[in-house]
Amino acid sequence: MKKTVMLAAAFFFAASPCLADTVKVPVNKVSPDGIGEEIGSVTFVDVPDGMDILVDIAALPPGEHGMHIHVNPSCEPAMQDGKSVAALAAGGHWDPDETKAHKGPGHEGHKGDLPFITANANGAAQQQLSVKGIATKDIKGRSIMIHTGGDNYSDNPAPLGGGGARIACGVIK
Repeated sequence: MKKTVMLAAAFFFAASPCLADTVKVPVNKVSPDGIGEEIGSVTFVDVPDGMDILVDIAALPPGEHGMHIHVNPSCEPAMQDGKSVAALAAGGHWDPDETKAHKGPGHEGHKGDLPFITANANGAAQQQLSVKGIATKDIKGRSIMIHTGGDNYSDNPAPLGGGGARIACGVIK
């Protein structure tokens, strides 16, 4: 009996690196005053060529919202030009190749670009999205950010896709 249990355990641990990793991230409202109430979650699931992203968030303004991976694992406000800015401690968009370009998910720009989300008339965004070329191991220790406006995946006419202010955030552990 012991030998069977040991063999089963050995098989499980040998096979486990092949299993897809899943990371569920609670998402909270953010403002210049700090981190607010939890409004849902974003779950990242490894797939062979990237990640699936499962969004389940409420209490957003209706419409499109840019969504990005930011460099730092923080959703705290920080000071900029003498003013407190919501979730500024998260830093900028994750750009490990230092492209300094916003070109959309899976393109030659920074890797922090994710597909935008759309909240319905009640403020709920429940979507399954995909992004190629990154995995959950790449984004752990960073943050997920949702912006007030949509995302045109360009730096023109507004920088960083025109998403604007940071309205929701979660730390990816």
